[in-house]
Amino acid sequence: MTDILTAIAERRATKRFDPSYQIPDDELRSILNAAMHAPTAFNIQNWRFLVVRDPAQRTKIKEAAWNQPQIEEAAALIVMCADIKAWEKNPARYWDGVPEKMQQTYVGMIRNYYEGHEQVQRDEGMRSCGMAAYAIMMAAAAHGLQTCPMDGFDFKKVGEIINLPKDHEIVMFVAIGKRAGDPPPHGARLSFEEAVRHDRFA
Repeated sequence: MTDILTAIAERRATKRFDPSYQIPDDELRSILNAAMHAPTAFNIQNWRFLVVRDPAQRTKIKEAAWNQPQIEEAAALIVMCADIKAWEKNPARYWDGVPEKMQQTYVGMIRNYYEGHEQVQRDEGMRSCGMAAYAIMMAAAAHGLQTCPMDGFDFKKVGEIINLPKDHEIVMFVAIGKRAGDPPPHGARLSFEEAVRHDRFA
């Protein structure tokens, strides 16, 4: 197992995967289960993970993604989708098992925060999927696998290919598999001083 700090420091976007590698179902399930622990506001769990492994479906998606090879070569392609209306789909279930008064309080807070605020609904979906995508990348690293976060594709076309529900939005892809060959040189990182500020911007 790779420790979390090493996984963060060594993570690279893998552009070429070993197409012969097949990820075991239980391993993929473990990775996605880990991602389901990623935080969401009010615990509404508004991420959805579409696992694409069918070769014909991958070919269609690749054509809508500038023919990037990792679409087909990865062991699994995860389409990260945000359920924008998760907040109104029986919100009491997100707090099932807690005292009734606490459950009712949270359901009220959920409705007050999201109802009539479409931009907030979308923004929360984007944030949730971003955190879940990173959780997938870290969980994959723990299993000795590599990943590639992706957004270079025609969102509308991919939505048509996967029959995306009207109340969902595609956020990004995460390709998972075994890296083929050595990665290219890494780009430069900003200095700590440029990236980190304290209390306020100058």
